[in-house]
Amino acid sequence: MSSVPVAVVTGSNKGIGFAIVQALCKQFPGDVYLTARDPGRGQEAVAKLQKEGLHPHFHQLDIDDLQSIRALRDFLKEKYGGLNVLVNNAGIAFKVHDTTPFAVQAEVTLKTNFFGTRNICTELLPLMKPYGKCNVTSRETVLCEVWSSLNRKILSSLSNTLPHSKRSACCSAVGVKTNMAGPQATKSPDEGAETPVYLALLPSNADGPHGQFVINKIVQPW
Repeated sequence: MSSVPVAVVTGSNKGIGFAIVQALCKQFPGDVYLTARDPGRGQEAVAKLQKEGLHPHFHQLDIDDLQSIRALRDFLKEKYGGLNVLVNNAGIAFKVHDTTPFAVQAEVTLKTNFFGTRNICTELLPLMKPYGKCNVTSRETVLCEVWSSLNRKILSSLSNTLPHSKRSACCSAVGVKTNMAGPQATKSPDEGAETPVYLALLPSNADGPHGQFVINKIVQPW
């Protein structure tokens, strides 16, 4: 069993997740796992980072598939005996002009962004080592007022599932140029990754944030 610290970023073959993995590979003192639903796309992302001289690892993960989540859980438990950093980045958002019926959009969005993330937390948080860190990245689904209120409640609930010996926080990725947000967004994926990476790398003796919402490295009210 390896004693090397380990970090996992969900939904990280592109966009903000990819930028988070890229930054952690440069700064995190341990193994960093890039995860993706599609192994082919995940391996392509890993190869891209390897060309930059970085050394990410890959593990398949579909947060809508409980069996996939548990396969990652068992792998981490067997190889590392736990987990040090978890960045919940995987999520889905429909485009503003998408013609999919709203009821379907709501069902699909909640399945992934709430239930999928909840299942990740349920299965992986028990593996968290003392002073481990779990971040939930809020995505473009929070843009409208109704969804914003709902997401705040969801993310607050998720972030408060960790005991105080393990740091948890939520951070916003609104306004970042990704396939999800579109080209009209003002921030680059690298800029969007700054706060999640900052939270992931906080020292074990940091007072906070814990169970709080963070934008641009500053705690904001829920």
